[in-house]
Amino acid sequence: MNEHTDILLDSGTNELEVVMFKVGNGTFGINVLKVREIINPLPITETPNAHANVEGVIRLRQEVIPVINLAKVLNLPGSAHPEQDKFIVAELNKMKVAFHVHSVSRIHRISWQQIEKPSELSLNAESHTIGIVKLEEEMSILLDFEKIVVEINPSTGLSVDAVKKLGVRERSEKNIVIAEDSAILRRLLQDTLAEAGYERLQFFENGQETWDYVQEVKEKGEINQKIDVLITDIEMPQMDGHHLTLRMKQDPELKEIPIIIFSSLITNDLFHKGDKVGADKQISKPEIVELVETIDQFVK
Repeated sequence: MNEHTDILLDSGTNELEVVMFKVGNGTFGINVLKVREIINPLPITETPNAHANVEGVIRLRQEVIPVINLAKVLNLPGSAHPEQDKFIVAELNKMKVAFHVHSVSRIHRISWQQIEKPSELSLNAESHTIGIVKLEEEMSILLDFEKIVVEINPSTGLSVDAVKKLGVRERSEKNIVIAEDSAILRRLLQDTLAEAGYERLQFFENGQETWDYVQEVKEKGEINQKIDVLITDIEMPQMDGHHLTLRMKQDPELKEIPIIIFSSLITNDLFHKGDKVGADKQISKPEIVELVETIDQFVK
């Protein structure tokens, strides 16, 4: 996979590259930006008291990496041809994980506009789904890998206790707009930011809905009254966080609004992408205390 790092997409084009893979009869996708490498399965060491979806750990060069069985996560049958199985080694929330899949096909370059939010009834994998990718020859499901990891290891999620350590906080009247497509993370952000004193939160499921709201507020001349800080995830259907940031920063009336990118995709390799589109700060999930301290600085 490493040869792809030099052709990563320009920042803010609202496109992504997706590695397609199979589990059971289903076709799924993972954003290339999360993928470190794709390898043939290595010997697995079982770990006592592990989560049911964790097969154990592998040693890859000098690192010990947990292996997550995606068939179990998605309640799909095991591999019919284990000799074709692959491990997709990914990095998210500052940790490395190997996802055990049944085969890997190819990389597609697509626009976030080709990705639709699934309906509530369409999938049993609904809760692990960012969106449905519409390709000419088939449909594929873009999985919510952060949620899969947080379910297995809740300490990688956002913690209210971490915010409590900041001590008693004053209530803030500042207005914070948040673009985050994961329902579980919206709830966690609501709880943790409320604990930090920020209760005037406006949530949107993707960059496009956020942009529509910002335009509405701008037309009414209410930018200063309605938006003090904007927090955005990167991966979202319809419009991603980099594209949303670029559009905000290119608009003379909006460019002064501080934008914080809060994403599991903030790695040393990808930091420059947020810089390029003009983000004021980039914070890796789940660093909630750093997020709160950054909001504090911007709203003073």
